[in-house]
Amino acid sequence: MKICAVQFQPDSGDTASNVAKHLDFIKVAINQGADLIFFPELSLTGFEPKLAKSLATDENDSRFDIFQQCSNEHNLIVGVGLPLAEGSTVQIGMVWFIPNSARCRYAKQQLHADELPFFVSGERQLTLETPAHKLAPAICYESLQLNHADHAARLGVDVYLASVAKSAGGMVKAMQHYPFIAHKYGMYVMMSNSLGPCDNFTSVGQSAAWNRRGELLLQMDGESEGVLMVDTIAEKAAIHRLLAL
Repeated sequence: MKICAVQFQPDSGDTASNVAKHLDFIKVAINQGADLIFFPELSLTGFEPKLAKSLATDENDSRFDIFQQCSNEHNLIVGVGLPLAEGSTVQIGMVWFIPNSARCRYAKQQLHADELPFFVSGERQLTLETPAHKLAPAICYESLQLNHADHAARLGVDVYLASVAKSAGGMVKAMQHYPFIAHKYGMYVMMSNSLGPCDNFTSVGQSAAWNRRGELLLQMDGESEGVLMVDTIAEKAAIHRLLAL
């Protein structure tokens, strides 16, 4: 299975611009024969908690029909990040577009203290099943909590997809935690991090992937946009840029 983690800098609060950027990266993934692509935390809006309520929507928003079309036409699973409306409240969410299937939503279950004034937590773990793997999304803070990965492993997950917006300090923790859980649970771990300003910090990229033994397969730098793709059959990783279009 070919799995892509995207690293890019969202335009803060500009969903339309970010949809267009997502499509550029999806085209790269399609050109490389990918089976799944996923994006950083709140990728469609940028990580801006103060704007989240005004930008919140749901999985059926017609602006995202183009992602379902790409999924159907190219047999590609697509995971995007956005603030999800939940009644009068907002969740840090992802919408997953499955080929010729209903859209799935996932909401971050464990929130950082700084997020509590703006968001409410989700209540269940989403898993994605393919002929090759069972995959679980994890969103930033919760992906650094051992109990989250432990629960995913007990569900039979063997690929852990961390969608994040991490600062330099958060990246230090990530580079210790992700290889540990990859080795402990025998799962691939892929991290998709954003670049640039996020609320009151700067996201530093360095998206990465680890194999089931906890060995680092490949890591991106802290400046460049691109797609980090792992082939789980060949156990190889590569970075693809937009210039490949």
